[in-house]
Amino acid sequence: MSETIIRPSTQADAEVVVRLIHETFGDRPILDPPATAMSETVDTVTPELAAHGGLLALRDGEAVGTLMFRPHGHLLGVRRVGVLAGARHHGVAFELARAAEEEAIRRGFRGLVLEARAELPATVGFWLRQGYVEVNRVGPQLRMVRALPRTWILDTVDDTQTWGESLGKGLLPGDVVIMTGELGAGKTTLTQGIARGLGVRGPITSPTFVISRVHPSLVGGPALVHVDAYRLGDTAELDDLDLDTDLDAAVTIIEWGRGIAESLSEERLELTLTAAPDEARTVTAVGVGRRWIDFVTQD
Repeated sequence: MSETIIRPSTQADAEVVVRLIHETFGDRPILDPPATAMSETVDTVTPELAAHGGLLALRDGEAVGTLMFRPHGHLLGVRRVGVLAGARHHGVAFELARAAEEEAIRRGFRGLVLEARAELPATVGFWLRQGYVEVNRVGPQLRMVRALPRTWILDTVDDTQTWGESLGKGLLPGDVVIMTGELGAGKTTLTQGIARGLGVRGPITSPTFVISRVHPSLVGGPALVHVDAYRLGDTAELDDLDLDTDLDAAVTIIEWGRGIAESLSEERLELTLTAAPDEARTVTAVGVGRRWIDFVTQD
């Protein structure tokens, strides 16, 4: 059985990369305006590979797929992605996409960005399945971003609450935040900071025994619905709380929500807290959906 091998491409691979680009883009439907990939030459590709690199996919020692990188601020741009017709349906594109994410993490980027054509729904669907979301559209050109998990180190309880307060000031009605972490990881402490940023009535304590509490706004903003899902067995029990009646108008924070609360919203912020020595902890954010792309990828 053939195995797909992904390796970095360099300027020495320029001729192979150009051939792959021409063959893979050349057998696509005619687009208007036409794809600029067909104008690539060794002279244009060589400096790009020298400056930013790329990836080659090989099967049985033969190059069958390629992509090139180009940084865009905090995002690593992915471009000229193509797989030869004879090598499709073997997971080559998936392996290239996964290797691109690993490279973005290795280089310290906060996400990946690419452009896709709306006239190629199969291509757009592939990138959507890899976790990319559409963030902009100009004519038929779609800009798609894949945010990577981002981690902050919070040294003290005050730091945790201050970080939460900053997050809370930017939350909007309908936002859903799912928190995960062991006992003592700081979920309620972080929620207290978020509540301060929202300007809601306190005090904020763990709702373990009442399962959920609603904290009305004191400043004319959204209420905070604070849920502890620790004692809930499944999504059905969460639905029994009738939280959906508040979701559109409130900010909902669910502790212990992983595996239970994801169905509440297609767009959500998932936070994982990990306790460190003393009062320190880390918080890792995963943004799901367009709403959270900027939060995870921007300063």
